[in-house]
Amino acid sequence: MEIKHEIMDEVSIRRALTRIAHEILERNKGVDDCTFIGIRTRGIYLARRIAERIQEIEGVTVPVAELDVTRYRDDLNEGKRSVQEIVQMPIDVHNKIAILCDDVLYTGRTVRAAMDALIDHGRPRMIQLAVLVDRGHRELPIRADYVGKNVPSSKQEQIVVQLKEKDGIDQVVIKQRGR
Repeated sequence: MEIKHEIMDEVSIRRALTRIAHEILERNKGVDDCTFIGIRTRGIYLARRIAERIQEIEGVTVPVAELDVTRYRDDLNEGKRSVQEIVQMPIDVHNKIAILCDDVLYTGRTVRAAMDALIDHGRPRMIQLAVLVDRGHRELPIRADYVGKNVPSSKQEQIVVQLKEKDGIDQVVIKQRGR
């Protein structure tokens, strides 16, 4: 795949996450009873960064947990999950506002899987969704509550989020798939 162009750099990612943190605070009138659930892999880094921004702004610590949704995906041929395969999360989500965090919202299938996994861990009072990039092309009726950047794209393009914690650099690029 060939990089077409960079759509977010380190500064614009930082600004987007700061804005999302403020929007979360405003919408929820603070962060009482909120938990951040980062969808593996890059969603956990975004969840931690948003929680850090809220700590800087409000001086309050918000619990953050990582969620692996692999076994819940409906587009992988691994069969149904068993109760023994459900990994426990280190935080209680029952009756909390669970804010799912992910890097890119595309078809909605990852978010659907995340909601299934989350509900297996408890019954949140509300589930909200924060994403760095929303690129459209939904296959399921899922909409993000907080969006860093809307990026209309074609299905021949791929949005690639790179974060320092995983990739050594903060950037979002559009790549063109080979023809």
